[in-house]
Amino acid sequence: MSVKTFPLTKAQLEELAKRYPTPFYVYDEKAIRENARGVKKAFSVFPSFKEHYAVKALPNPFILKILADEGFGADCASLPELILADMAGMKGEDLMLTSNETPAREYQAARNLGAVINLDDFTHIEYLEKTAGIPELISCRYNPGPLKGGNAIIGKPEEAKYGLTREQVLAAFPLLRDRGAKRFALHTMVASNELNADYHIETGRILFELAAELKAKTSIRLEFVNLGGGAGIPYRPEQEALDYEYLTRGLKKAYDEIIIPAGLDPLGIHTEWARAITGPYGWLVSRAIHKKDIYRKYIGLDSCMADLMRPGLYGAYHHITVPGKETAPLTETYDVVGSLCENNDKFAVQRQLPKIDTGDFVVIHDAGAHGRAMGFNYNGKLRCAELLLRPDGSALQIRRRETIEDLFATLDRVALEDFKITL
Repeated sequence: MSVKTFPLTKAQLEELAKRYPTPFYVYDEKAIRENARGVKKAFSVFPSFKEHYAVKALPNPFILKILADEGFGADCASLPELILADMAGMKGEDLMLTSNETPAREYQAARNLGAVINLDDFTHIEYLEKTAGIPELISCRYNPGPLKGGNAIIGKPEEAKYGLTREQVLAAFPLLRDRGAKRFALHTMVASNELNADYHIETGRILFELAAELKAKTSIRLEFVNLGGGAGIPYRPEQEALDYEYLTRGLKKAYDEIIIPAGLDPLGIHTEWARAITGPYGWLVSRAIHKKDIYRKYIGLDSCMADLMRPGLYGAYHHITVPGKETAPLTETYDVVGSLCENNDKFAVQRQLPKIDTGDFVVIHDAGAHGRAMGFNYNGKLRCAELLLRPDGSALQIRRRETIEDLFATLDRVALEDFKITL
């Protein structure tokens, strides 16, 4: 069982909402730091470990700066994400560019920043050489295909657009060596929100076996393997959290059985976790502004799917609590909805909750990853603010809410004035 908590009381929320109107995201710095240290401790059984936080999950430089202070790097999928990580103080090989269908300017930016480039396709070797040059350190993304089962979110590896096949990996590294690379790494990413530690252990074993095969067939020794992301969190209270100690014990056993006999020790272990790092320590805070009773009972919030799209996009479960009513009986069954003109704009469907009154705060849990980052402006919706709870109890706004002026900023209003309907 996982206990769903929120770091603020109803009275504290009322005071916060006077300064920052709902909806807004809240992140708990102290909890994020403690969790980051727990991850590092669990992986300390290996000769070296580096976590590259997947920026796409929470692309805010304040959060990235906290993680950089804890010794983390960043995994970036675009030029803006590289810039954000650099702004936060993450430098050089602490950065990884793991992108696909990558344009030249992103490879060039990664080279300029000294980031590790993680190639997604065999044909990108020639493309990279022509557009940015082959760096000394290079990584390749491996897609194990039918060797590895996927899950409901990311799908089956053999149906995914990402990565190189085993045969392509074995051919890519010698080619990269011939074209100037001197240091090598191997990466994979085959799951999303996976709570089964044995799944991640199996992923490690597959990478270790390929690393050993690569050395045996090409004499290329990898500097590190990146196990990718996909570490899950217990969105539902009845789920158990991922056991970091069990996971790393299983990975270390596979390491000792495969890597050491292959003469690859010491081999660095890297990850690109995000959800497991910040997910449980972020919340979307809204107010109930409407109640509707037709064929079902509805609670309408001042937030919508444009603020948190996972429930509408994936049918994902996010726990919901009502501050001040944490111990109240769950006497009502509601659909909790937003104002978007789409019928899948629902945070919860037929959810048992305490009686909710207009004006009540409604807190949506586990929103610290893939939350505001996936926000959008459909229906002219404005994305909400982000607040950081500091260890001293203060709250800092780390991103203001959007304005109508922001929404219209890319329109050429001068040209609009001169625009003639008829030519």
